[in-house]
Amino acid sequence: MYATQSCNPYAKVFYRPVDAAIRWCNLMAYEAQILEVAWNSLTTLGSAFPQWPCLHANTEKILDAIQHGELPYGCLGIPVAIGTHVDYLQITIRHTDLKLWMSRFHPEQRPAFLFEQSLDQHGAISIGTYLALQADRDALQLQVKNIETAYQQLLNELEAVGLEKENIHHLLKTNSKVSDRSETAYLHIIGAMVSLFLGHSPSGKPHSVFRSQAAIVDALTAHHKNLSGISKRTLDEKFATAKRSLSKR
Repeated sequence: MYATQSCNPYAKVFYRPVDAAIRWCNLMAYEAQILEVAWNSLTTLGSAFPQWPCLHANTEKILDAIQHGELPYGCLGIPVAIGTHVDYLQITIRHTDLKLWMSRFHPEQRPAFLFEQSLDQHGAISIGTYLALQADRDALQLQVKNIETAYQQLLNELEAVGLEKENIHHLLKTNSKVSDRSETAYLHIIGAMVSLFLGHSPSGKPHSVFRSQAAIVDALTAHHKNLSGISKRTLDEKFATAKRSLSKR
């Protein structure tokens, strides 16, 4: 479990939140004493060790980052999807993920177990630093690849919706009567678009900037208020009908 490529004896491949907090606070000399208390309950760290307020505070910062999707985590070293319930005694954070989170959200903090010196006495980069940077790069490349895949999937879905939108526009221009079957299809499209805009990718990332149906209505009326049918009342009615049409499938 220890990162053998690192020269730092306190660095590990992954940490439990309390392990990281102990190292963050530079309390390794008291690790066994702290872990004995943490094994029963993390909430008692503050009262059990009032002389080290940073211990409880930093543990809470890490758990809060996990809860709000800022810090990837796993179960006993195995990564899990954000939002997966894991017992607090089994939660783990990879060294590279913790380092990236620290750099982004606490740039003023440079704990030694995460940020070892980059140069040796001769001014050359150490092998430990090189391997850590390489691992960071690989982790970032994987995140970029996942984002690109989700983005391309969203583009494909929007492209399909766009083709249907063109068909609707052509139908309206020719003043053709909409059949019951076509109306049902258009309601399905509207309902699916609303669900898509308000949905999330498998990794938990929102598909769009809209957080509610009301936000979509506000945006449409703000940008297309002069178009026939683009009003808050009409949009609310159409969206509600579209949602009902999807639920009847």
